[in-house]
Amino acid sequence: MSKCLSKESLAEKTRVYIDTHPSIKDCVAKGLVNYSALARKIMKDIDVDNEEAVMIACRRYASKLGKSSNHEMEILSVLKDSRLEMRTKTCIVTAKNDWSVLHKMDNLFKDLWNEKSIMQVVQSASAVTIIADKMLKDRIMDTVGRFNIIKVRENLVEIVVKSPEKIVDTTGVIAYLITNLSDAGINIEETVSCYTDTIFIVGEEDMINAYSVLTKSIQSAEETFNED
Repeated sequence: MSKCLSKESLAEKTRVYIDTHPSIKDCVAKGLVNYSALARKIMKDIDVDNEEAVMIACRRYASKLGKSSNHEMEILSVLKDSRLEMRTKTCIVTAKNDWSVLHKMDNLFKDLWNEKSIMQVVQSASAVTIIADKMLKDRIMDTVGRFNIIKVRENLVEIVVKSPEKIVDTTGVIAYLITNLSDAGINIEETVSCYTDTIFIVGEEDMINAYSVLTKSIQSAEETFNED
């Protein structure tokens, strides 16, 4: 019985290892991996000594991942119909999460609505994050009270991926884009999802690179379906 449990535990550890290494998981899912070499690496990293059991666990998990490979096609199906918009001169104002801050912003929301200005607000347990045009920075700070301000970030760019409605029911699209940006060494200051819009905030120094990565992600999706 203990031997059976040991094998189950080892298989679970192998799956967890693969899941926490996205590049390895991608190769395993696509069948682009040497299982003997992978098993030896996993054995070394998690300190176990049963190459055969680890290799069997890798192959079984690969079979499972292979069956769900159409999930990537679902993600690409969303991206091929997506487009990009970019707004420069963006700032992020982070304020205390206090009822008075939200109350003070009520009138500001009404004014911006009438002015057709765009502002995103994200509330967490500890803070309220406000993403807006740089021109609104002082107005926002004065409205919420400068003593309530935690941090202000400027020289940012807002890149919006506008997708079709099916993104709402397609898991992994945002994760896919974040992975591509991360692999390119781009620091994402903030990420906001609003219905069919996925908003990435990056520094001005990463603007061209980030836009290029997202453009290539969409173009790659288009090419995949054109080939079919």
